[in-house]
Amino acid sequence: MTVEAMADPVPSQAAVPADSGVSSSDMLFFYQRLLPFRQIFQWLNHSPKPSKDFTMREFAYEYRTGAYQRYNSFSNLEEFKKSVVQANPTRFEVGAVYSVNPKERKRLPKQALKPLAKELVFDIDLTDYDEIRTCCSGTDICKKCWRFIQVAIKILDAALREDFGFNRLIWVFSGRRGAHCWVSDARARCLDETTRKSIVEYLDVLGSRSNRQGKNSLSLKRPFHPHVERSFDLLKNEFVDIILKEQDPWNTSSSEPSDKSWEQVETLLSYVPEKPLQEELRRKWKSQTSVSTSMSKWEDITVIAKKILKHQNQVNALNEAKKDIILFYMYPRLDIEVSKQLIHLLKSPFCVHPSTGNICVPFDPHHNLSNNEEDDDYGFNPTNAPNLRQLQNEIEVWDVRRVNRDSSQPLEDGESEADKRISEYEKTSLKPYVEYFQKFVNNLLKDELKDSGKRGRDDDTLEF
Repeated sequence: MTVEAMADPVPSQAAVPADSGVSSSDMLFFYQRLLPFRQIFQWLNHSPKPSKDFTMREFAYEYRTGAYQRYNSFSNLEEFKKSVVQANPTRFEVGAVYSVNPKERKRLPKQALKPLAKELVFDIDLTDYDEIRTCCSGTDICKKCWRFIQVAIKILDAALREDFGFNRLIWVFSGRRGAHCWVSDARARCLDETTRKSIVEYLDVLGSRSNRQGKNSLSLKRPFHPHVERSFDLLKNEFVDIILKEQDPWNTSSSEPSDKSWEQVETLLSYVPEKPLQEELRRKWKSQTSVSTSMSKWEDITVIAKKILKHQNQVNALNEAKKDIILFYMYPRLDIEVSKQLIHLLKSPFCVHPSTGNICVPFDPHHNLSNNEEDDDYGFNPTNAPNLRQLQNEIEVWDVRRVNRDSSQPLEDGESEADKRISEYEKTSLKPYVEYFQKFVNNLLKDELKDSGKRGRDDDTLEF
């Protein structure tokens, strides 16, 4: 079956940058030798044998030309792999499970194609933090601003597990400046759009307030909802290091501080509830000619408040305002449309980001998988993510070492005859990420097999 027969390519919303550095031949190499098709199939299929969870699933291709091809679907793992290799897209995306086979949609009434299920997904993009982060902006990223992602993961992970009872969450690097969460529990996959919207609204504490300044408060109900209270308890412990020390957004120490610095200062002042206190702080900071860091400004608020505020209710209001400031600067900023719609497609794990060449690897937020000790403090370090060029070089080095070694020599430590039959990804730094994903998939399949209401119990065994 040809790719063209599956769906009609249409113009993409955003064409792949011409200077991406990842060639068509590079992508073909990746699909033929490195992409873990079997693990992706098992993840989406939820069964050892092909099921409707996979065969009725939509996949979309994005091409180098900018064309975007929807409604691809496959009967089994072999057809899936053959199609991706033949099409050689810059990336492929995963969509919903439909009531009918997506590739047969043109032969059926339009209303027959209905989305039935899909993983609950979340998207965090550091571009949404540009008004706050000072280390980078736009598409740039570093270890400092990745800490916003780390904090967001802690908050979302706690809420999804403790408040909603989900267990099968996998976090995936977007390849450049963000992270995606796929919630794969059967109960999550079957949620309708109304329920998905309710979950997103529950988690989207900032809402539209995350991208507008000078609104004085977040207008959150007091006392805080238990989820907000739990989130605040986590954020207040990170606020000093991430905001006051590393990002330092209110720093006006230079002889000519940037307009953005003063904009950030005004945002800070807009949360201060008493006008006399605002004015005194502004006067002090505008008149300073020496060092004036974010840390010193945060301390100034407390010191000057003791002189200005005369009543306990004013002090209480300021304390609540400080909580709002911490939440505004630290709470996760979500792309809510990605999560609400069943028909929304999202880039598959292990795709290659066309502009960076980075692999969109699943990662453990709590444990470093890179074997690089420098990454231990980050769990996952996006600046050290597996890159396609790097993986190609690692395979070349591995193959040369095998060819050049005299067959009469004893096997090296850790080697065995089975090394001759290993998968290509096992020769590279991609290996720990594939193994981590496989463990996640294994646990997901065990859950599915325990659910006798969904899968018949037969003599099939799982072979991984």
